[in-house]
Amino acid sequence: MLQPPHSSLQVRVPSQRVPVRDRDQDAPWHTEAVCRRDEAGLFFAPSKEPTAARLSREEAAKRVCARCPVMVECREHALLQPEPYGVWGGLTAAERRVVLARRRRRDLELKKAARGSIVAAG
Repeated sequence: MLQPPHSSLQVRVPSQRVPVRDRDQDAPWHTEAVCRRDEAGLFFAPSKEPTAARLSREEAAKRVCARCPVMVECREHALLQPEPYGVWGGLTAAERRVVLARRRRRDLELKKAARGSIVAAG
């Protein structure tokens, strides 16, 4: 089961997912997305949505994402764009902002470590 929004951002992926390399590589990733068959309103908030309804809707959207064979591609798309709204790849917009902030911090730490090793070697 997926973690509630207030807990860790780790998302469990079912082991039955179709491996990426088994799909037609010429087709865009989104042609295989499970959400193409579901109501778009499940993935995007209506205006002035009450918090309880939003949390329930987001969890339902995440359940759809969890069974999607292109969840990872979808998530990476949303992180690279970045998509400011909706559930993409099993993450809400707020969860994606956290992932992006962690990636930025990690990249800075790696750059600092690389500079430190160059100075030490010189």
